[in-house]
Amino acid sequence: NVYKNIHRGRSDRDLKFELLKQWYQRRVRGLLYLLAESYIIVFGIYGRDRWQSVTPYLKELHFLPVRYRIKFKIALLVFKCINNMAPKYLSELLSLRDAKRYSVRLDNDFFFLKMPQTPQFSRTAGAFSHSAPKVWNELPFSIRCLSEITEFKGSLKTHLFNIVYT
Repeated sequence: NVYKNIHRGRSDRDLKFELLKQWYQRRVRGLLYLLAESYIIVFGIYGRDRWQSVTPYLKELHFLPVRYRIKFKIALLVFKCINNMAPKYLSELLSLRDAKRYSVRLDNDFFFLKMPQTPQFSRTAGAFSHSAPKVWNELPFSIRCLSEITEFKGSLKTHLFNIVYT
């Protein structure tokens, strides 16, 4: 199975990342149930209130939903790759977009990553080399241009928190 994926143009590291992402997606439902039950216990919610949404409690605790935590981790890995804080094998999977010879007003953002070609197989879209540029390029310029990791983490979490709870 690994050899088939390598022949399809996917590296072993990409395959491992994709398998990890699929594993997360399969277990997200169970994890969400477990988190909801733990919030019920922490906040002492019983009776009728138990069946209400846990979203206000998540907001109060400043917790991101699991999908957004995964996006946070991917964006943090990309940040580390761009700023030479990540292992070389991850940094090699990403590359910044080339600067154009002519400058158009909308084309002066040099912090975009090159998007790889659309994958032939849907499972390839979950690989780090495909999902990381998508997550990174969706971030606002004000977050992508930061150079300090603590500022980046704070701004990224605030940005994702605003997307989820507003």
